[in-house]
Amino acid sequence: MDPVVCVEIGEEKKYTCMKESTTCPYYNEYFVFDFHVPPDVMFDKILKLSVIHSKNLLRSGTLVGMFKLDVGTIYSQPEHQFYHKWAFLSDPDDITAGCKGYIKCDIAVMGKGDNIKTPHKANETDEDDIEGNLLLPEGVPTERQWARFYLKIYRAEGLPKMNTSIMANVKKAFIGENKDLVDPYVQVLFAGQKGKTSIQKSSYEPIWNEQIIFTEMFPPLCKRMKVQIRDSDKVNDVAIGTHFIDLRKIANDGDKGFLPTLGPAWVNMYGSTRNYTIMDEHQDLNEGLGEGVSFRARLLVSLAVEILDTSSPEVMSSTEVQVEGIPNISENATGKIEEFFVFGAFLEATMIDRKIGDKPINFEVTIGNYGNEIDGVTKPKMGRKRKDGGGSDEESDLIQGSSDEETEDNRDLVSVSTTPPMKPVITDRNYFHLPYFETKPCIYIKSWWQDQRRRLYNANIMDKIADKLEEGLNDVQEVIKTEKAYPERRLRGVLEELSNGCSRFVTLANKDQNQTGRTKLDRERLKSCMRELENMGQQAKIIRSQVKKNTVKEKLKLVQNFLQKLRFLADEPQHSIPDIYIWMMSNNKRIAYARVPSKDILYSLVDEETGKDCGKVQTIFLKLPGKKGFGSAGWTVQAKTELYLWLGLNKQRRDFLNGLPNGFEENKASKGPGMLSSPPISLTYIMKQVFQLRVHMYQARSLFAADSTGLSDPFARVFFSTHSQVTEVLNETLCPTWDQLLVFDNVELYGEASELRDDPPIIVIEIYDQDTVGKAEFMGRTFAKPVTKMSDEDYGPPRFPPQLEYYQVYRGNCTAGDLLGAFELLQLGIGGRADLPPIDGPTDMDRGPILPVPMGIRPILSKYRIEVLFWGLRDLKRVNLAQVDRPRVDIECAGKGVQSALIQNYKKNPNFSTLVKWFEVDLPENELLHPPLNIRVVDCRAFGRYTLVGSHAVTTLRKFIYRPADKSANNWSTSEEIVINTEPEPQVKKVETVVKLDSTSDAVVKLDMNEDDKGKKKKRKKGEGEVEEEELDESMLDWWSKYFASIETLMEHLRAQEALLADAEDKEDTDIMAEGGEIKPDDSPIKGSKGKEKGKPKAKGAKTKGLSTEGPERRKQRIHELQVYNKELENEFDSFEDWLHTFNLYRGKSGDDDDQNVADEDRLIGRFKGSLCMYKVPLADDITREPGFDPSMGMFQSVPHNDPINILVRIYVVRATDLHPADINGKADPYIAVKLGKSEIKDKENYISKQLNPIFGKSFDVEATFPMESLLTVSIYDWDLVGTDDLIGETKIDLENRFYSKHRAICGISSNYAIHGYNVWRDPMKPTQILAKLCKDTKTDGPHYGPSGRVKVANRVYLGPTEIEDENGLKKQTEEHLALAALKHWEDMPRMGCKLIPEHVETRPLLNPDKPGIEQGRIEMWVDMFPKDMPAPGPAVDISPRKPKKFELRVIVWNTDEVILEDDDIFTGEKSSDIFVRGWLKGQQEDKQDTDVHYHSLTGEGNFNWRFVYPFDYLMAEEKIVISKKESMFAWDETEYKIPARLNLQVWDADHFSADDFLGAIELDLNRFPRGAKTAKQCSLDMVQNEQEMPMVSIFKQKRIKGWWPFIARDENDEMELTGKVEAELHLMTAEEAEKNPVGLGRNEPEPLEKPNRPDTTFLWFISPLKAIRYLICARYKWLIIKIVLALLFLAMLGLFIYSMPGYMVKKMLGV
Repeated sequence: MDPVVCVEIGEEKKYTCMKESTTCPYYNEYFVFDFHVPPDVMFDKILKLSVIHSKNLLRSGTLVGMFKLDVGTIYSQPEHQFYHKWAFLSDPDDITAGCKGYIKCDIAVMGKGDNIKTPHKANETDEDDIEGNLLLPEGVPTERQWARFYLKIYRAEGLPKMNTSIMANVKKAFIGENKDLVDPYVQVLFAGQKGKTSIQKSSYEPIWNEQIIFTEMFPPLCKRMKVQIRDSDKVNDVAIGTHFIDLRKIANDGDKGFLPTLGPAWVNMYGSTRNYTIMDEHQDLNEGLGEGVSFRARLLVSLAVEILDTSSPEVMSSTEVQVEGIPNISENATGKIEEFFVFGAFLEATMIDRKIGDKPINFEVTIGNYGNEIDGVTKPKMGRKRKDGGGSDEESDLIQGSSDEETEDNRDLVSVSTTPPMKPVITDRNYFHLPYFETKPCIYIKSWWQDQRRRLYNANIMDKIADKLEEGLNDVQEVIKTEKAYPERRLRGVLEELSNGCSRFVTLANKDQNQTGRTKLDRERLKSCMRELENMGQQAKIIRSQVKKNTVKEKLKLVQNFLQKLRFLADEPQHSIPDIYIWMMSNNKRIAYARVPSKDILYSLVDEETGKDCGKVQTIFLKLPGKKGFGSAGWTVQAKTELYLWLGLNKQRRDFLNGLPNGFEENKASKGPGMLSSPPISLTYIMKQVFQLRVHMYQARSLFAADSTGLSDPFARVFFSTHSQVTEVLNETLCPTWDQLLVFDNVELYGEASELRDDPPIIVIEIYDQDTVGKAEFMGRTFAKPVTKMSDEDYGPPRFPPQLEYYQVYRGNCTAGDLLGAFELLQLGIGGRADLPPIDGPTDMDRGPILPVPMGIRPILSKYRIEVLFWGLRDLKRVNLAQVDRPRVDIECAGKGVQSALIQNYKKNPNFSTLVKWFEVDLPENELLHPPLNIRVVDCRAFGRYTLVGSHAVTTLRKFIYRPADKSANNWSTSEEIVINTEPEPQVKKVETVVKLDSTSDAVVKLDMNEDDKGKKKKRKKGEGEVEEEELDESMLDWWSKYFASIETLMEHLRAQEALLADAEDKEDTDIMAEGGEIKPDDSPIKGSKGKEKGKPKAKGAKTKGLSTEGPERRKQRIHELQVYNKELENEFDSFEDWLHTFNLYRGKSGDDDDQNVADEDRLIGRFKGSLCMYKVPLADDITREPGFDPSMGMFQSVPHNDPINILVRIYVVRATDLHPADINGKADPYIAVKLGKSEIKDKENYISKQLNPIFGKSFDVEATFPMESLLTVSIYDWDLVGTDDLIGETKIDLENRFYSKHRAICGISSNYAIHGYNVWRDPMKPTQILAKLCKDTKTDGPHYGPSGRVKVANRVYLGPTEIEDENGLKKQTEEHLALAALKHWEDMPRMGCKLIPEHVETRPLLNPDKPGIEQGRIEMWVDMFPKDMPAPGPAVDISPRKPKKFELRVIVWNTDEVILEDDDIFTGEKSSDIFVRGWLKGQQEDKQDTDVHYHSLTGEGNFNWRFVYPFDYLMAEEKIVISKKESMFAWDETEYKIPARLNLQVWDADHFSADDFLGAIELDLNRFPRGAKTAKQCSLDMVQNEQEMPMVSIFKQKRIKGWWPFIARDENDEMELTGKVEAELHLMTAEEAEKNPVGLGRNEPEPLEKPNRPDTTFLWFISPLKAIRYLICARYKWLIIKIVLALLFLAMLGLFIYSMPGYMVKKMLGV
């Protein structure tokens, strides 16, 4: 067939090109779909992969099979991707057909800021195991079955009256009657299919009773089903409400799990407000985007799933969506209808936005449609519920007749759902408040719902366990962060609480088992929740017993998984009582709202089941509805209310006021008989307490930059109850130290004193930026609770004075800094203020009316000296269109500071002339309270004007604090020598390079190797040699050999790590990491594969282990390797900031994106390079007395000078991977551009056509002068024939930090020293010179070379070989190996050691400024730098890509046997086949070759002696064939494809009048295929099916091979069957060899093959009819023919006799 793959996401489709006549096409095409939508919308999109047969311009082709999954499933995978997986194709029109094939693909979803990790490519063979690599998430069985999803839709209630009243009047005029103005229907979307119910005309309470049936594989790869009620309308068909059914929440895939099931249950839909206007501004909310702001409707649904048995004949085979009717459901199937009661009291309404104006304001509370003024559902008619619950008539009678006494009381109870309107009063310039004072308005609503409280109770119990757990974990983290003692004790306490909570759940949740309306899901969920929690409780106990001081962090991670699980379990998929909405109305316009989940305020007699806010006063902030609430508008608080809510059954109503602050009287609505039990409409407080609030505002840090300079002028506004005060404004800072005490006098709070002490109201602090014109701009907000002191309490420890604490400041959902402050609330006693503790501020500062923070609270200060290293400024952009010319840096910390020298001409030399300056400052003793340090750059312009260029705040100074080295703990005492032996065989991979991260080994630093170890070593070496395959010829090796070997090492390392991680996880699952199982897999590829194990010698275990790791080593030729990093080098070496730090300078306002880091890119205005060092004064003497101490350099003793320096930079670009396609055809034509300072190289001529994974293999030399030209940009552009070339992506490298880094990043150190060959030493300095220089620079003693291969550096002795071979094989003495051994262990040096960068290739992500945050591909490269004042380096390493080698494959098809017989003979009915064999190399289908036909084979035997010849280009290293061809007739140039080397042989039956019949095929991977059987008998299906057991060969090694191979095909049941055998001979030759002895195709000259000895029956009967007669007729029917002839003769004679008899008789008788 001719397949094309179509990839479809949502509406977008993209197609691959068509591959002709193959069932195993190879595409290698890459598609990118870009979306800009909210995550929810994105994750619901369905990705479809379909294979279409012979699609072209004129016909759409026929669908072969398809696979679908939703984007969310991909995103939830590790690394957000499926890599090299096989998607299972099925036919949607025929589900009985089974598998239609597989597509191998990679799928990845990236959001902003995600970077894609390309996993290591496992070898091809692993991936051809299709079953093991299906494209399915973890935990989904490989054999998915078809299933039916039955979604039953019964009815809906409470639909909003859709059309506006004007329309209603118009319609009424036309129609003449007042009908319900909505025509609802339900639409369901699932797995890319859509089903609809019928439309119920004009009905607010539609009843459908229909079921929608989807047929889909199970488990489905689409997580959510979208159920929408829509209003059918010719003009605009709109959604009324949307609900998502999440299949993960209504099913459980465990052993005791259950299939998805739901209901019958009501689902509540929320959306836009029920104000009916023609254009609904919040329509999106009804589509399910964003949080609904009002109740819309509720819908009764149920869902069931049935797994289909596709083999049974009744099954409908299509997957079309079906809709059919269902019987009605009984009334109380969803539970018994009960009367619920909601009570609310508004204790305070403050912080009402001034913009709302001073119109009267009231609040409305609604539950469902109850309490809603517009719909006005008050009381069910005649006691029967009409609106929102649909009780039947009989039921309502029951309600009426139930208990007369109860109904008597409540008969006239009318719900009061709104507070009386009230005019707001001014608090300050931004906010109003409502003057409630002692009178607090109340609301109450009666409503009727099905009683499904049990669901909410269980969720509440789990929520409470989770809340407690979360609080505990945050405590533990805080303890760890602030480095307090005993975090493990707190963690044990948390686990204790958790296991108690879990066991409590198990006892509580099992009640009310036989309540009406319990669905299957209720029962199953209960079972699984109980199992999970019981299990969790046990695990918590086990972990608790294992928590030790050193394992706290690990266990903390484990416990966080519990938290996620609890939150998931607590989310109840079946709704019951709708959520409660509180709306603030001004002049009957809805302004702002809050939504309170009904379960949070639900009352229960059992404390654990009660909602967390039931009967408690909670602070609720109201927000703007819908889109208005996004962005900066949504940050301002619309109103803050203190609200008390209670929801419960009307019967349990007696306790509803219990949680209110005490000391009030109830005011009833009216004084009538029986009104005793009615709820109050307001409360009057007679008790009140008077307090003084002291707010200690010390400082804030990392605030939002609100001005264009990149700074702000912050002040804080503090709100408490109806009071507010502000701090002073501090200009131009993001880290203000206000040091100010705000005192709020006479704060009146209502209620009992003791309650206020335990739960005081919250304080809101808002931070603003003062602007000279216009109003202040909001910068963030935080909340705090004061520490409360009653008048009879003592003001003293432990609670007073309060400690300063950090409070996180939020701006929208983003964090925007921290506030350091303390808050105390002091009760005024009888003596008034005189009794309060005095305020004793520091005496030395007089700030007028502003009070500083008093002594006991402000931090204790000591004197610090801060030294600043000024190095230079880089990449300064223009400021106000003018270039920066004479910049200066100002450093400020806690009011003190220092200025750098002025840079006279930034263009000529951007470095500072004076390197080190210092200043002294008083800082808090507690390091956590250190203020930030501000770095500012100003430009000095003419006439003494200064312009701020940019600024940077160093928020934490901890990493710059100088801590003197502890002499005693100096790695090792310097007296003893430590001997390190490196293997004495330079040719072979040394032990250091060999430890292949069998990560458990501590190999490598082998100390004091004793004699018997050495003996073992030698023995081992011999044993190993025997296994090794033929040694590679050195001259064959090139740089790429080294590179590919290294890549393999990296892969092995990553696999080992993955295995380790997986083991660790398995281990956790079984015994939650029993003692001692702590595995910390190393995150960097280097350490293992280069054999560095964290620089500490592991003396004991190392000896034997180091040897044993070499055993399972892959038995390859030993190739010296380099280090491949699968990330940037900076990541590995801490950005090379070992002494020179880079501080980014920002200017301009911060972005208001949720995503601040991206906006920061645009604000970046340059970088300051330098460093800081702070220490307490005075410093110990021994440091300053060291020899050679230069006091002017302070702590920066070994810093080099920063004069300009000339450098040769050599950039090597190996290859790029996964480039973002730039052309319409989904490919790109990439080339490299390199830019450094003013020099730019564009390698445009050498673009690579139509490749997304180009191999460049290029090096570029650029000369540069630091510091002017230090930022290297390597870009990849897409070449275009017309128009400009597009940038695909670029990466930027700061060469200066690399150059000066002590890791010596100028030229990587090779693993071995060689003076010729592929591994030649490429640094102009030899190892001995490098070592000598390092020792001199770091003042280390050495190097001392001793006899017999020893070198001593400091206190370490390295042993190693001392000979080297030159090109002619002569040995010379050398010390280079020894020096190299020392360099490779430089990180072990005492005091000054650090890892030196090895010879490496780094992988850097390519970014495109137009698509911030999304990786556009990756580039593998490395950079060498050579100072011009050193000896010149040799020529660049040749890394040009290997050219493919030309080969010729000759295949002789000798014979076939046992080929199945397809044709029936016309004459004889015998089975026979006209056999021929066809062959081609994969990817070269157009070069397919056929043998001649062996006609009329009766036994399946065919004789051919026919030769196929296939020339091809092959890359040995990558094991791929390279094909270059034009993609289409219009293509400009040839495109290169790389595909695996596979030979396809097929056997066919030739037909002359119809298409030939395909009989069977075999595909041989030329690198790894089963050895042919010696005889046809031994040849079987096993050779293909059980490849693991078969001996495998490679034609590239064997060169010539002959044998029998099976032909296979699939039968009707999709089973493999043997359809024939072929005897063939494969012969591989290089192109040169083939030229020397050419051969002919078929049986032609030269070297003709003899004609096959075929039996005489092989011919075609209409070509040679005589032969046909002779064979077909004579052979079989000889006697029959003789008999027939005789009979005919006899008949002729008889006829003649009869004919002539009468005449003859007459003649005789008459004698005529």
